[in-house]
Amino acid sequence: MSKLNEKDRDKLSESNFAFEKQRKEPLENASHVRNAVARFNQVEGVSDDERDAAWKRIKTAAKKYKVELHENSWREIGKKHAPAGKG
Repeated sequence: MSKLNEKDRDKLSESNFAFEKQRKEPLENASHVRNAVARFNQVEGVSDDERDAAWKRIKTAAKKYKVELHENSWREIGKKHAPAGKG
């Protein structure tokens, strides 16, 4: 994953983070989007409404950076998915 140094991270607006108020999980490129999904359930101290909003931002960034998401909702993260055609 590409790293953001502290100076560059501080320059980002809140809207460039999955969790805006907490400034957690930047969404600056495809690598960051994949990392935000992988770490999503590790974010503490946020409400379900904040998670819903963060997931919406992640989906938007995933589309922008052409990252395929296998989950339709953040509630599906970490659950096993049936192979295509296996219902």
